[in-house]
Amino acid sequence: MIDTPEAERPTVERSPVAVLPVSAGVGRSLVLAAVFVCAACGLVYELELIALADYLVGDTVTHTSIVLSLMVFAMGLGSLGAKRLRVRPSVNFGLIEALLALVGGCSATTLYVCFLWFGEARPMLIAFSLAIGVLIGAEMPLLMTLIQRIREQDAGRAVADLSAADYVGALLGGLAFPFLLLPLLGQLNAALCTGVVNALAGAMVVLWLFRGDLTRRGRRRLFLLNVGVVAVLLGCAAAVGPLERAAAERISRDPPVTTPETPHDRATARVVLLP
Repeated sequence: MIDTPEAERPTVERSPVAVLPVSAGVGRSLVLAAVFVCAACGLVYELELIALADYLVGDTVTHTSIVLSLMVFAMGLGSLGAKRLRVRPSVNFGLIEALLALVGGCSATTLYVCFLWFGEARPMLIAFSLAIGVLIGAEMPLLMTLIQRIREQDAGRAVADLSAADYVGALLGGLAFPFLLLPLLGQLNAALCTGVVNALAGAMVVLWLFRGDLTRRGRRRLFLLNVGVVAVLLGCAAAVGPLERAAAERISRDPPVTTPETPHDRATARVVLLP
């Protein structure tokens, strides 16, 4: 073997160790908790779009496939794009979470408005599927960078920890949406509430845990951004009642076309054929 001189060996660029207000173990647990919460919020947004596609557009199988396919594709794009954001991971993660909370939280309300004003929600459904997918996909590379800045460890173990928190959080979001959020809040308020939780989780990670990465001016700007996002989400809640009533009246007059040969259609056919 030929030994490479020390000066010619490639150096691995390492991120600076983060200065945290807590111990490394606690900080790492808080980042994993944020992964858990963000994953739950992301799946709620996804299920919300699927439910709205069924309610406002119809043709459940087709639009479920479109939403899922576009979101997975967009998550890949977001992961690739996040490579350029790893230079300032904490700031960019805070911006992405604030934007995701705004887009995901307002998605249901915006789809209702498009349905009522234009009678068509498909273009916005596609747009939200892509936008939310890109933002969700950008989360994991930045979180991977943040957790390695707390305490560097083997990349495989770090990915395993993040993936476990991500998958368990997705399970919680998937169960909470039909059994808790929809019965208690309804479609529009469920999305708005999820957006508020998403914004608070992102703000906690950046504005408190990684506050040493930001200047005083940067912290103030990010704080005001999150306050603005939460204010918009809470403001949209005032329009929930009128929008839901107007949409229900329109759907009762002109119900969306459902996919043929669904269990609902077969059950309806049996009722119609009864003497």
